[in-house]
Amino acid sequence: MTVTPEAGALDALETICRRRGGRMTRQRRAVLGKLVEGKRPLSAYELRDLLRPEDPSVTPASVYRCLDFLVDHGLVHRLETTRSFIACDHPEHPHAVQFLICRQCGSVVEAEDKRTEAATERLGHRLGFALDQRTVELTGICGTCKTDPGKAGDGRAVPCA
Repeated sequence: MTVTPEAGALDALETICRRRGGRMTRQRRAVLGKLVEGKRPLSAYELRDLLRPEDPSVTPASVYRCLDFLVDHGLVHRLETTRSFIACDHPEHPHAVQFLICRQCGSVVEAEDKRTEAATERLGHRLGFALDQRTVELTGICGTCKTDPGKAGDGRAVPCA
């Protein structure tokens, strides 16, 4: 049996999950595997369609339950703007995250900018808000689409630097 890079990544993510007190079931691992493998945001229904060949009994409700668990354990992010989910680039530690989402090609960049995090904290404090959600989603046109629309990306996430 050949071990794929995705399998190694899934093993590492499962270890993180266990350290956080979670249990990675077969279906949770399958959902996470499709997100890691796809490297782009996927909706629950897209995930269901990808999982159906291997598990015909999978339902949208079961996919949503898996996604809720994976989000709660910091392995996956929910993108409100696109109503989709993406594997976390930095699951080893909790963090505030900023997403840059291209509205033309769908590519997503996950960033972890401490200055942006601090600015949102200050803003919340100044306006009397106790923030419980620190995700920032910014939409626009990515560099590839802006420079050469004919060579626009394929919707795959680009790792942050």
